[in-house]
Amino acid sequence: MTQSLVSLLPPDVAAPIVALLLGMSFLSSLITVAFGIGGGALLLAVMAVTMPPAALIPVHGVVQVGSNLGRAVLFARHTVWAALPGFTIGSVIGVAIGGNIVVSIPPWLVQAGVGLFIVWAVLARPPQWLSRWPVITGAISSFLTMFFGATGVFVASYSKSLKLPRHPHVATHATLMSVQHLLKSITFAFLGFAFAPWAPFIAGMILAGLLGTMAGNLVLTRMSDARFHRALDIVLLLIAARLIWSGLQTGVFSAP
Repeated sequence: MTQSLVSLLPPDVAAPIVALLLGMSFLSSLITVAFGIGGGALLLAVMAVTMPPAALIPVHGVVQVGSNLGRAVLFARHTVWAALPGFTIGSVIGVAIGGNIVVSIPPWLVQAGVGLFIVWAVLARPPQWLSRWPVITGAISSFLTMFFGATGVFVASYSKSLKLPRHPHVATHATLMSVQHLLKSITFAFLGFAFAPWAPFIAGMILAGLLGTMAGNLVLTRMSDARFHRALDIVLLLIAARLIWSGLQTGVFSAP
């Protein structure tokens, strides 16, 4: 076991941290399948305090490609493919813009803004443009993911606006996120991030995530649509509260 962890060691990350992150990859995938959302943000939060900052968003993005692609394949027969074309076009636009400009918006303001949007989407009726204008949703969320990382909660608001049963929701959301994270990862590769030293670690994280996906499916099949959507709303609101608090704590309460 120790030798296996050593082979996965990426730059500047110790073996106990690798073991922790492998466990979190399993848990985050289980949570995402069982409750519709939340795993990616949870994994990003743990990676943020255990990994070099420069590698955080690129590595998290590739891990999420593998995790979401696994879910997309597992639930492929439930996918609502009509949601994909417009969202993909918007994602290409958002990633292209995000990869070519220096963002002047403070990260804390992005966090708080996304959190407030999620609260609005959950407690009010989801905005009509989320379902009517997937190009805009794809562009905004893909732009944000270049700097913020886990915008699955934003995309989940779009998936939620489609009013899908639990299996189509999970399948469609996983497919949308696979597209978004893949485009982001390709962009980071073009920008010069060296993925090769992280490849064994990323492969281990993806495998752990696939095992979590299969475990989460067991929970999902035993849950009704009503309970699923109620759990989804609760998870979204908890993540939103965390984003808002983190943003305010960084940008307002810590100001001199």
